[in-house]
Amino acid sequence: MSSYLVLPRLRTALFAVLMTAVVFVSAFASPASAQSTEFRQAVAQAAANDAELVNFYRERGFEGIWSKSGDRNRRNALLAAFNAAADHGLPADQYDAEGLMARLQAASTPQEQGALEVEMSRQFLDYARDIQTGLLTPSRIDSAIHRQVPLRSRLGTLRAFAQSNPAAFIRSLPPSAPEYTRLMAEKLRMERLLADGGWGATVPGRKLERGATGAAVIALRNRLITMGYMERSTTQTYDDSIFAGVQRFQQAHGLGIDGTAGPGTLEEINRSPEERLRSIIVAMERERWINRPRGERHVWVNITDFTAKIIDNGVETFSTRSVVGARDRERVTPEFSDVMEFMVINPSWYVPRSIITKEYLPQLQNNPRAVRNLLITDRNGRVVDRNTADFSGYSATNFPYSMREPPSQGNALGLVKFMFPNRHNIYLHDTPAKSLFGREVRAYSHGCIRLADPFDFAYALLAKQVGNPEEVFQAHLRTGRERRVDLDAPVPVHLIYRTAFVPADGRVQFRRDVYGRDGRIWNALSREGVVLRAVRG
Repeated sequence: MSSYLVLPRLRTALFAVLMTAVVFVSAFASPASAQSTEFRQAVAQAAANDAELVNFYRERGFEGIWSKSGDRNRRNALLAAFNAAADHGLPADQYDAEGLMARLQAASTPQEQGALEVEMSRQFLDYARDIQTGLLTPSRIDSAIHRQVPLRSRLGTLRAFAQSNPAAFIRSLPPSAPEYTRLMAEKLRMERLLADGGWGATVPGRKLERGATGAAVIALRNRLITMGYMERSTTQTYDDSIFAGVQRFQQAHGLGIDGTAGPGTLEEINRSPEERLRSIIVAMERERWINRPRGERHVWVNITDFTAKIIDNGVETFSTRSVVGARDRERVTPEFSDVMEFMVINPSWYVPRSIITKEYLPQLQNNPRAVRNLLITDRNGRVVDRNTADFSGYSATNFPYSMREPPSQGNALGLVKFMFPNRHNIYLHDTPAKSLFGREVRAYSHGCIRLADPFDFAYALLAKQVGNPEEVFQAHLRTGRERRVDLDAPVPVHLIYRTAFVPADGRVQFRRDVYGRDGRIWNALSREGVVLRAVRG
């Protein structure tokens, strides 16, 4: 883990000197010199291996956008952006404002100026891509992240930039989602906290509860105060104030809210501010991956939070607990976005091939009467007679049958499923296994999202298209037959993974890295040069 201390006043003073210098770079101050034939030839040569840069400069007759004295605002805006890159959790060394300044000062010939003109455009495009859509390619970090990053056209970006107010254009590059802004504010706050010494000593022991006294209670009190979960106090006993502070901490970390500092709660309390800061930086990178409109109404499933929410115009209008995929590699819930088109009431469960061959075929080989709730069918849909079938000769590769569970109260999908057809065969659904919703960590499914309140979720979706959604839904349910109900306005669904997020009306929330994905993302960001820093305000 690397950390460094930034002194903003010194940094600001240094950058002010650089900015003043840029304005008076004599080599770039003369239009006649900068736009000479030699300069244009140098631009063409430097851009030759980049089709989009060639097209951009050809459209301009190989005239520069950084090189004239009138381009000083554009140069200054780029240098300022590079100087602030680390604020966004980007690698500061990759956007070297001082190095670029030195190159600007040193470029004295038309050939050098033309080469630097193209290099500045390249650096601008690299920065624009990184801050708009992220440093990393998600699927290369984890094969379960099926996130199609919304890359922008490099040529379109340069064209727009050349016609825009430079500073305003660069300010528009990061994600405009309020969550990104809140995460960035929390990142800067956490960096100031690191400069001030963090949260102090960790809390020893395995469990603390009401009435306890001693050094561990004092350490717990001090840490809760520093973290902002309780007011200043001199108590040395685990009293009501500490109890309430622990509850507030538990609520902000997705823990069971019982006011007792048990092993799980103490483990989270003792996590370092550096670890929390890493989660925030990873969340900002993830926000860049999904930097596109999410839908005025959309479903937001945060895998780590074990919740599914309906968002209308940026406001949460419905929320329910969820169960997500188990932690083994073949059952994790993937990340992707799609569009919910319909729901099925009284659904049949068509058992996925992987479950048939890995779980049910071995049972049938031991006992043909196993899993009697499932119908075994051949390629023509005819039910196979278990009494005459011989399953002993089949394997995972040659088992010729399908399996289906008809609609029922005990159906694995419960009484309703919500479909956004996708190649991962993932959807949201009811479940008869209601007890799992009472657990703190709810990673038990084969990958689909089970909902604690599926009927209410259905009513909320249908309320946009029928006057009495509950009555309509229940009428279909009472038939006992499988019924498809289309959504008049399909709803985008986003399966996301955030171990750090900041609600609009509350403080930062942290969740466990249930699949270890954020750890892998942080390692990849580190390899790209992202570091932790402490900032003295």
